Amino acid sequence: MVRSRSYIATPPGATIKEQLNDRGMSQKEFSVRMDMSEKHVSRLINGDVQLTPETAERLELVLGVPARFWNNLEGIYREKLLKIKAEESMDTDSEIVKLFPYNEMAKYGWVPKTSDTKERVVNLRKYFEVVDLSLLGDEQITKIACRRLGITEKSDLALMAWAQEAKIIARDIQTLPVDTKGLTSVVPEFKKMTLLQPAEFCPEMKKMLAYYGIALVFLPHLKGSFLQGASFYDGNKIVMGLTNRGKDTDKFWFSFFHELAHIVLGHISKTGGLTKSDEDAADRWSRDELISKSDYDRFKRMSDYSKKSILLFAQNQGIAPGIIVGRMQKDHLIEHNLMNDLKEQIDIEIMIKDN
Repeated sequence: MVRSRSYIATPPGATIKEQLNDRGMSQKEFSVRMDMSEKHVSRLINGDVQLTPETAERLELVLGVPARFWNNLEGIYREKLLKIKAEESMDTDSEIVKLFPYNEMAKYGWVPKTSDTKERVVNLRKYFEVVDLSLLGDEQITKIACRRLGITEKSDLALMAWAQEAKIIARDIQTLPVDTKGLTSVVPEFKKMTLLQPAEFCPEMKKMLAYYGIALVFLPHLKGSFLQGASFYDGNKIVMGLTNRGKDTDKFWFSFFHELAHIVLGHISKTGGLTKSDEDAADRWSRDELISKSDYDRFKRMSDYSKKSILLFAQNQGIAPGIIVGRMQKDHLIEHNLMNDLKEQIDIEIMIKDN
């Protein structure tokens, strides 16, 4: 017998046992009459094996009870088991769904608006294309290389929701086969784009990445996800998602180059998630691709951190001056409240509409 909050599933074996008790027949004798092993009869009585139509026919001959009766009992039992499993699964997923930023997802149109918990569970199952939300913990479902600043259980689920939307949008983006070696050769072209406005570089960036097998998707930031970007394989293409968390030029471009690093360095092909070593390697790659290490070291030795000097260095590097400022602030060469007028704001909403 199996119980849940609302259902009780009693196996046909319970009725078989009653019949044997009424007749004073042992299971051993019954197994001989049924031409079945004692082990199988024991499992049948306990509901551990399915009562097949063939077994029902044997029961009719041995116990004199019609086969249709046993088949009906088995059908009712299996139906109740399914209901119990569904109820238990719903109860589990009802707790999981509380951790998702459902209202925010609904605001962006990713899932239908509803305050009903069961409807939310069903909507999220459909959204993630899984029968149970608990399956989202399987690394076969969530293979994501990402840049974010903190990890909590809620942030993990928010990240999964964000990445799933990127995956859904990317399905409509046509790309050529993945070519990471070729991608490396055009990194300087992306560096030049830092001097352009989103409306100018966005279409070209998407086109270039698609040529090398990467579908670029821009999405709004989900609160609590600490997310800035994510990259992962989906079928025969790579999906790169970027968010508008941190609208400053330096944050956007560092996040973009960080995701390029995960792709170029082969991190997104790894199983078991990224390590701190992987993240550090991606940081070093993106940092040095954006700003030449030797040139930056020479710039620091000069100790001239005036606006004029910064603008000249940025011009020599061929990148937006805000990227230089952000690097200097991070390295504590200048205070975080200085030179922020050189940081332009990236209006990612334009990019989102272009998806």
